[in-house]
Amino acid sequence: MKPTSKLLVALLLVAFTAMPALAQKTIRWKLAMTWPSTLTPLASPPIKLAKMVEEMSGGKFLIKVEGKEKHKAPLGILDMVRGGQYQMGHSASYYWKGKDISLVFFTTVPFGMNAEEQYAWFYYDDGMKLMEKAYDKFKVLSFPGGNTGVQMGGWFRKEIKSLDDLKGLKMRIPGLAGEVFAKLGVNVTNIPAGELYTSLDRGTIDALEWVGPGMDIKMGFHKIAPYYYTGWHEPASEMQYLINKRAYAKLPPEYQEMLKVAMKATAADMFSENFADSANAWAKMKTDYPNIKVKTFPKPVLKAMKKATDDLLNGYAAKSPEFKEILDSQRAFMKKARAWTIISEYNYIKTCEELKN
Repeated sequence: MKPTSKLLVALLLVAFTAMPALAQKTIRWKLAMTWPSTLTPLASPPIKLAKMVEEMSGGKFLIKVEGKEKHKAPLGILDMVRGGQYQMGHSASYYWKGKDISLVFFTTVPFGMNAEEQYAWFYYDDGMKLMEKAYDKFKVLSFPGGNTGVQMGGWFRKEIKSLDDLKGLKMRIPGLAGEVFAKLGVNVTNIPAGELYTSLDRGTIDALEWVGPGMDIKMGFHKIAPYYYTGWHEPASEMQYLINKRAYAKLPPEYQEMLKVAMKATAADMFSENFADSANAWAKMKTDYPNIKVKTFPKPVLKAMKKATDDLLNGYAAKSPEFKEILDSQRAFMKKARAWTIISEYNYIKTCEELKN
């Protein structure tokens, strides 16, 4: 072989080693979402992830994203990814509490960590390790998939002045928060999203919880219920990416790394997108509907909610070692994190507000 030919071969080998993705055969995956494709910002992370992965792989790793309008099984994501119908999914971990109650922690729990604290727990404490352990029995991997931050406590047709006002109240509120409210005498129901506005308007329900201004404005609840309560029940609602373990193991290492980078980037981006949407939506809401009254639940009501939450969490922990392990981890990290949150974020905002007076 001529020296020039040897040099050319060497250069080609270096090029393919530096860009292994370009040498790979095209891989095609499908991702199923719990949400409709148009429901941003919840649907934003998977759509952006697919674009990032395609660009990073030079068009060799393609992910087709399908919303619930396509697969018709919004609460079947875990089963579909586990069974291999889809290689990936985008949903929320607390939807699977009927399969394993400990999975609620990877979304959020009442009076738990805020988003910044929870992300620190995931990435720089025990969160990712505990989540991998919890999902191993399902043969899937789970990764953070975007956060809503503190969700609002709900829209109410009447003001809540005491615990008595909760008794007999008909409210749509899911998850552990629904169990807490049920302990306090609320008639809890879970109505499909498409029926919420009509149910509130006709008095079928007296109140409901959704997300925050950025998503609530699209639903129109502010046109019916004037009392908008601040949050307590979902302080850091984390969405999730689910990946079939066998499909992931078959990926070339560089594609696995692309997925990890894209998942982390799009999760953080959703947190920013949702914050911006809510800031803009709230500015419009309070201008167009000045009669909206932002309220915080009275202290006796909040104390009762906190006690009911602690009783609920401690009760589950007594029955499940796995639940207890995750609860203990979150409580220990939150104790450290909250001290710093108060010194930093809380006191900064408090100082700025005091300077207005």
